[in-house]
Formats: sequence, structure tokens, C-alpha cells
Amino acid sequence: MRSQHILRRVVIAWLAVVVTTAAASPRAPGTAAIASAHPRATAAGQEILDAGGNAFDAAVAVSAALAVAEPYSSGLGGGGFWLLHLAKSQRDVFVDAREVAPGAARPDMYLDANGGVRADATLDGPLAAGIPGHPAGLVHLARRYGRLPLARSLAPAIRLAEEGVPAHVRLTTGLRFRRAAAAKSPAFSAVFYPNGEIPAPGAVIRNPDLGRTLRSLAARGFDGFYRGETAAMLVDGVRSGGGIWTLADLAAYRVIERQPLRSRFREMTIVSAPLPSAGGIALANMFNMLAGYDLGKLDGVSRKHLLVEVMRRAYRDRALFLGDPAFSSPPVERLTSAYYAEGQRASIRLDRATPSAALPGAPSDAGQGSDTTHFSIIDRDGNRVAGTLSINTWYGAAFIPPGTGVILNNEMDDFTVKAGAANWFELVGGDANAIAPGKRMLSSMSPTFLESPRGVAIVGTPGGSRIITMVMLAALEWIDGADASRMVGLKRFHHQFLPDLVDYEEGALTKDEIAALEQRGHSLRLNQRSYGNMNVVTWDFATGKVEAATDPRGLVEGQIY
Repeated sequence: MRSQHILRRVVIAWLAVVVTTAAASPRAPGTAAIASAHPRATAAGQEILDAGGNAFDAAVAVSAALAVAEPYSSGLGGGGFWLLHLAKSQRDVFVDAREVAPGAARPDMYLDANGGVRADATLDGPLAAGIPGHPAGLVHLARRYGRLPLARSLAPAIRLAEEGVPAHVRLTTGLRFRRAAAAKSPAFSAVFYPNGEIPAPGAVIRNPDLGRTLRSLAARGFDGFYRGETAAMLVDGVRSGGGIWTLADLAAYRVIERQPLRSRFREMTIVSAPLPSAGGIALANMFNMLAGYDLGKLDGVSRKHLLVEVMRRAYRDRALFLGDPAFSSPPVERLTSAYYAEGQRASIRLDRATPSAALPGAPSDAGQGSDTTHFSIIDRDGNRVAGTLSINTWYGAAFIPPGTGVILNNEMDDFTVKAGAANWFELVGGDANAIAPGKRMLSSMSPTFLESPRGVAIVGTPGGSRIITMVMLAALEWIDGADASRMVGLKRFHHQFLPDLVDYEEGALTKDEIAALEQRGHSLRLNQRSYGNMNVVTWDFATGKVEAATDPRGLVEGQIY
């Protein structure tokens, strides 16, 4: 089959690093590259490029294929952001297809009679689901920026849904984790627990209902999902499971185009996500703080201590100020200014950690994995896409409305359900991110372009609250000369204001560094599993070299099929 042939040709782009060369040019690399989280999604994008599509057509194909091949990370029942660079006009566009709260949503909808947060109410079942934006985003990309018909770009994903995808270790691990929640959804269980059992690695998983939903989207565009028969099945299934969606909610969904947020560090320009993502603001905030230091003159411990301190302050601002700009007026200009960063630096000591509780605005009652996906694409003409998509936690809400094959998101957990209360990713927030009908929940997804005289890097990753710091660490490597492979393989550490902990991967810190950081007042926590699945494409202007690299953490323990 053609799809099998394409898979064999491009699987290395997922498993390791692809290197191709072309004549150097500031406008067009003369070759294309794709880095995604699954080889069949990479193959889908390559098929569309081979058919004459551009990077935006390929982004539709990759996004839809990931919805089938990586059902634990993204899908038609979720949402996402696509950061685009249009080579001909040298213009950047941010396509916001984030989920929105249903019209019947209320600020107290997840609280019990005593004002406490009901356990798992924001995570399991259709009440946890926002109105999806992913399908509308695919239609928008194809019709506004693509060369090919939507139906052509969706064809690879339709084949995958109908012919099936082999199970692998990451997929089955997620099924073990979500089994209790999924038991309440017969349609979910029928696809992912055939005969009541978790599929063995290599077993083929088919989702013909999802194939029909994709065919409806391909044939009728927006109306094929948000109106008509598919919409009716979605709403009936959601409401029968205790959710609050309406047909009007679906029909009212709209993609929003926004201006990307641009900032600078040394000779590097960072083009990243604006609100409702916290990514671009936090990156600008952190890099502005770092601009006051000569990182090259700091010893390893002092450098990591400083990075933790700027992370702490940027995430404090995330918690206090950020939310959907249509519902509040976050002080974006102030938070991204050099003057504000100068004030932030004044509170940083290089010899001592600042307790998060000592920073202004720290909540007094704060409480205590991630499943998202990212891909990066560049085409021969220099068009670029950084796409980050999500249904939030593993398998989202673990619920499929019967007849649709669509796994619902549980992105309502990204709202501030109660001031000071932490969500699944231990993030706290305030009123700017409170639940309201039609509101977009705050996100950490940070599709990003890094631009410098050296070239371009297209960067992004899953990782929940850790996404922003992963992109920052990768950007620091890029500006210091790292290639795509080093960027994705870098060991990571993270701080997010609350809980007041340095979270780190095995190998990110030496024993001596751990001891030294503890001596400076930091509390540290070893993450028991690796996090993130970064996908990077780089283009070097001087050599013309294009590289695509996928995070080695995404190899699902080396067992793909």
C-alpha cells in the first residue's frame, strides 16, 4: 500500500534525525522536513507534501493523523494552536482553536455543597469537556492557507481510522491508567478494550466511527462536525453522560487568528503563543530577566539556580494575571517589558532561593503527566508550522459519545475551579482564569519559532505546565549552538511557583548540584518518569542544512509496534 511505502521512507524522521542539504537562502530551504510524535503522522504529512501540498496542508494531515494514531494525546474532541509562518509575505499568524466553556458553564460547577472541589469532576466524563476547536482549526488551515482540498489532506487519517493502527506501549500504558474512568463509556471501551481487555502491543486498533466523523468533516467542512448529524450525536452522547453541551454551543464555535507574541534574547527573536496561552508572555518575562546576567560567567549551579528563580517569578505572574483576553485585561505589555523584568531581578539573590510564599500575591490555600502532542514542519518554500494539540490528560475525559469515535477533552480542568486550588498539573490561578460561558481556558501550549542570524528552529512539546520551561531550556541551547537532536534530548528541570519545588528528570542535576541547590534553600523532587515529547525542525542559513528531530522520550521504550 502507498501508506506503507511512505511510512518506510519517513519513519526515520520520527525515530531519529533527518538531515538534508540545500543551497543556503534566507527565504527558502529548498527541502521539507517534518518532526512529529508518531511515524504514521509524519508519513501522512509527507504524503500530502508529495501530492503538491504546502506546510499548511501537511499540518492538517499530521494533526488529523495524530488524532487517530495518538488518541491519548490529541484528537477531534480537543483543541490546539498552530503557529504559522507564510514565506511569501514573511508574515506570522497564530491560529487559536482552543476549546471554550459550554454556554451553561458556571464558576461553581465543580464545587460541592461545602465549596470544596469535587474529586475528578474536572477530569472524568463529559462534564469535564469544553467545546472542541480541533476540527474547526483543520478546516480553517485548509481553506485559508492550504493548496489542496480538505478532503485530500484528511485522507491519510481516514485510512488510519478505518484500517487501524498498531497498539504500542505508551498507548496501552494510558489505557491501564484510565481504565476505571473509561468503564463509564461503552463506546470508548468498545474501541480500546476489545473483549474487555487492554490490547497487546501490536494489536490493531480500529475506530470506524471516527473514520465516518472524519469523512463528514472532509465532505462538509465546519458543518460536517459542528452542525447536522455528527453534532447531534455529540450532544446526545454528552448530555446522556451528564454533560451540558448544546447544539448551539457547537454551532457558535469560532477559530480566532491572533498576532503572535515576539520577544528577544541576545540576537535571538522568540515568536510564540499569545493569550489564551501563557507561553509567549512567560518566555518573554523569563528571557527579559535573564538579559540582565552574563550566563556564560556563571558556574553550573548558579546558572541553574538563576533559571529556577526566573521560572518561579514567571509562573507566579501566570497564576495571578493571565486568562482569556476576551474576558479580562491581562497586563501583557507590563509583563513583557524590560522595566518589569528589571524589577523582578531586584528580588533575585544568586546565593539564596526566594520562597514562593514570600513573593507578592502568593495564594494562602494552594494545594498540590501530561498528554498533549506537538509537531514541526517546514516546506521547500520556507512556510513553517509549529502545532501543539491537546485533549489535556491521558485520553482526555475517557469518554466517546456513541457513534462519533471522538474522545472528549477534559480541558475544563485548565480553568481556575477555585482560587488557590491546584489543577491536575499542580497549577494555581486566580479570577482571570475563572470559568465563564464561552471562555477559553488558559493554556501552557507554546508552539514557537526561534529566529537568529544562524537560522530558524521550529520548537514545541507536550508536558502540561512544564511546556514553557522546556521550550525555554531548548531555546537557550539553540542560541548556544545546539542542533535539533541536542535540543530534544536535553535533560530538564522545572519550577512553576507552586508547589515550591524544583522538579527534575534523572540526569538533569548531578549529586553535587542537588546538594548545592538544597543548600541555597531549594526543595527538589525527582520526577519518576521522563516528561515531554519535543519535536524540532531546524534550518541553518549558512549551510542550508535542515534537520528534524524527535524527543527520544517519545520512543515508547523502543516499542512502536
